[in-house]
Amino acid sequence: MLTIALILHSASNDNMGVGALSASEVTILRRIAKSRNISINIKIIQGFAKRPPYVTGEDVEIRPTRPLRKPLDFFSAIGDSDMVIDIGGGDSFADIYGRRRLTQMFLMKYLTHLARKPLVLAPQTFGPFKHRLSTFLARQTIRLSAITATRDSMSTTCLRDMGIKGDIIEASDVALRLPYDLPPARGKGGAVRVGINVSGLLMSGGYTRNNMFGLQMDYPQLMRDILQRFADHPDPCEVHLVPHVISWQRGALEDDYAASVRLSEEFPFVTVAPAFTSPSEAKSYIAGMDFFMGARMHACIAAFSSGVPVVPMAYSRKFAGLFGALGYNETVDCTTQSADDILTRIFDAYGRRAELAQAQKTAFETGLEKLGHYEKALGDLMERLAKRS
Repeated sequence: MLTIALILHSASNDNMGVGALSASEVTILRRIAKSRNISINIKIIQGFAKRPPYVTGEDVEIRPTRPLRKPLDFFSAIGDSDMVIDIGGGDSFADIYGRRRLTQMFLMKYLTHLARKPLVLAPQTFGPFKHRLSTFLARQTIRLSAITATRDSMSTTCLRDMGIKGDIIEASDVALRLPYDLPPARGKGGAVRVGINVSGLLMSGGYTRNNMFGLQMDYPQLMRDILQRFADHPDPCEVHLVPHVISWQRGALEDDYAASVRLSEEFPFVTVAPAFTSPSEAKSYIAGMDFFMGARMHACIAAFSSGVPVVPMAYSRKFAGLFGALGYNETVDCTTQSADDILTRIFDAYGRRAELAQAQKTAFETGLEKLGHYEKALGDLMERLAKRS
């Protein structure tokens, strides 16, 4: 039995994007184990959570811990594992989210090295690292890792610029593998279903509440302008506000659901999607849209990987890095473009939905091919470790 610990994943995060990474990683591990006849046990090491886990199964164990408060407890949690997979929350292995989060990430990585467990850096965004110490520590832990996989060319370039000379697998986002239910068949005609993800984080101005990400426009006003444009559009539109961070804590800064409800009070013609209980449930809902846009990257990946034409609304370089690496170039950049430019791009894309769908199909196939390189390397490592155990 091969025991695989997942760190900086989560089986019960309010952010369905982090959950999508975790559910997809488990799906990939199960596919590899089945194809290579390896028995596995998956241990998800995460913080304490009130939300029930949505990544479950006989082969899954949830192990709560607080690494910063009790590092020895984390060390004990990985002690009986054969390997550790770290996905960095998708994009948190960087300076941009603050010192506390990065300190925890370094602590967990270095304790894994200390325990002499092979560390797999699963496909994620690396950087930017702006400070000398964080750059040094990142470079050292990457050099000690068994597998390093990026999900975009920008991250690969970042690592090379840091001096990483070893093998780097440029893959894609594991959430391309997230399972979902196909939407019911619909007849031709009828209103166009438009899905819009409203980011509660950006509506609040970021964690600092002071335009933390340096947006070039008033994001709340941009969302109101988009809704008004669809309200006035000559095509009959059925607009759905689709949250992808759904907090169990009232008044949470990041809560997309609460932000969507507040907007629906101003625009009563919209439909607010349910408070999803799992990433796959969210993706199944998004799959029923005819057009989608949003500032939560994994809400956009859910659309992209289920065949829905999508305009990602970037607040960091991870968006353009991921979608651009696949040849899908419909991302708008809220940090460099004006509100007028973004509105023009969105409604131009809306009019080219059929063209976007074809580009999306080709890009998705490219993404799965790139992801396959990570899956092969991961499978080879699992096979070698299984033979030893």
